[in-house]
Amino acid sequence: MLKHEDNERLTRVGPGTPMGTLMRRYWQPILLSSEVAEPDCPPVRVRLLGEDLIAFRDTNGNVGMVDAYCPHRRAPLFFGRNEECGIRCVYHGWKFDIEGNCVDLPSEPADSPMKHKAKLTAYPTVERGGVVWTYMGPSDKQPEPPDYEWTRAPESHRFISKTYQECNWLQAMEGGLDTSHSSYLHNNNLQDKNQLRQRDRAPKIEVHPTDYGYSYISHRSLGEDGSYVKVYQYIMPWQQCRGGITRPSGGRNEVAKIDGHIWVPIDDYQTFTWNWMYGIDEASPISSGYAADWEKMFGRAPEDYIPGTFKLVKNLSNDYLIDREIQRTRTYTGITGTNTQDMALQEGMGSIVDRSKEYLGTSDKAIIGMRQMLLAALDDVEKGGEPKGIEPDVHRDARAADMVVPDGVDWRSHMAEILQARW
Repeated sequence: MLKHEDNERLTRVGPGTPMGTLMRRYWQPILLSSEVAEPDCPPVRVRLLGEDLIAFRDTNGNVGMVDAYCPHRRAPLFFGRNEECGIRCVYHGWKFDIEGNCVDLPSEPADSPMKHKAKLTAYPTVERGGVVWTYMGPSDKQPEPPDYEWTRAPESHRFISKTYQECNWLQAMEGGLDTSHSSYLHNNNLQDKNQLRQRDRAPKIEVHPTDYGYSYISHRSLGEDGSYVKVYQYIMPWQQCRGGITRPSGGRNEVAKIDGHIWVPIDDYQTFTWNWMYGIDEASPISSGYAADWEKMFGRAPEDYIPGTFKLVKNLSNDYLIDREIQRTRTYTGITGTNTQDMALQEGMGSIVDRSKEYLGTSDKAIIGMRQMLLAALDDVEKGGEPKGIEPDVHRDARAADMVVPDGVDWRSHMAEILQARW
């Protein structure tokens, strides 16, 4: 369990909060590049770490991330004109570039000094792996841009999506760092007792700290067949990686891939879950058909979203369309979609879980380790220090793996080749 004050420190992300300050030391994914696909396209509303912003791609193709409101009378810039390398407020015509500088003040005299004083809050952006990232922390502490292996994989070998969650970011991430629940929550065939995760439903967990967070290993005994071993990575402050050779429902060819999530706080009560995957080498492209099957299996196919949003049709307001007869006879939950099942439990806990009422067990080692690391990072930053995992060189080659290891064979040597980054 956690003390109430520690729970508050870990979950609140607004400006000036301990976790908000820590989060702002890392580059945050904010938009798919396709959301601002063309120069001078319409601006997009963004809410990130409790701040209201807008994003726009200017005439030169650069993405701006600025305050959502004009500094003149606080009119919403979402309705602004994206034109000639700037966003122009339609209330009085004031115009700002991607750095927040006022470049035109048509409603004031030509010699008005206000043009040099009026400025929007603006955050730097970069594009990596088909994603727009922004840095919201102190400019003198800005790290190098993100360089995860999935961002380096060619477009033909990666796929990214995102999903809205109606809960605090921490409980969403804790679901991703919890490997034992997959034997229960994600048992989608009650009749199949030979599933690897059903043959041993109490995995043994190891946590090994690293410079970027930790590796955690799940061991499931398969008797004479050896062990089912999964090597995960937790990259601070909010990313999980897992891997393996998989065939999603639909029966397309197997793909050697690694996938994972980033849980980005919109504010204290809302989260965007970023879902990414990439083929581990040139022989493992992610075809559109494979990606479509994968998204469908996880409940993230195009038809699963409310049109024009990243919110699922199956959500908290309709109990995720749970089917009690399917739950009784076919699947553990009666909810369709692997990540939809996750969301039902994570959102169903309430906006922010009261962790002072928990009772944790041995299967929660990874969650306990993550909380300890984040609390230590909060202390480090408050004392003027540097938290783990800021610079990309420490996590550039972090990889996950997933395979059956023969009895008596060390998993490290068995997985050595696949754990070496190639992109």
